[in-house]
Amino acid sequence: MAIRISTKYFWLGVLTMALGVVVLFNAVIASVAIVTVTGMFFLLGGALQIALGFWTEGLGNRILTWCLGALTAFLGWSFMANPLAGIISLSTFLLILLAASGIVQILFAFRVKGTRFFWPLLLAGSVSVVLAIILLSSPGATLVLLGTLLGIQMLCSGASLTMMGMFFKETRQ
Repeated sequence: MAIRISTKYFWLGVLTMALGVVVLFNAVIASVAIVTVTGMFFLLGGALQIALGFWTEGLGNRILTWCLGALTAFLGWSFMANPLAGIISLSTFLLILLAASGIVQILFAFRVKGTRFFWPLLLAGSVSVVLAIILLSSPGATLVLLGTLLGIQMLCSGASLTMMGMFFKETRQ
């Protein structure tokens, strides 16, 4: 007896949400795992870029490719050798992106002033900037940020998969 696709999606969604809750309760460990995996990918990418340098045309391009590959590999090694520093640097980078996107939203809100989009854009941008400032000023929040974002993403993905399973059940797939 074959399991229906709707059942597969539903239970995959439930499992993903359950794992998302586990990640949320272990956000620091999840952050370390994220940085370690990111470090592995940077190390592998750097090694591949160094290898690619051997087939690059021109001495200047070859040296540039090798240097960028070495920097990428070094970044990967750095993340794996010191996950705490990697968590702090990745979280800080994400928070800077959050603040920058908030500033862009605020600036765009003033470009569309007088329309119905002004207040939602101004509010969203302001919340992003304030949230980034609060999180940047709290070292403890930096440690759990990556794991918390992963847990929230898993909860949302799990809910989406569960909804897809229910949709497929209604459409008899």
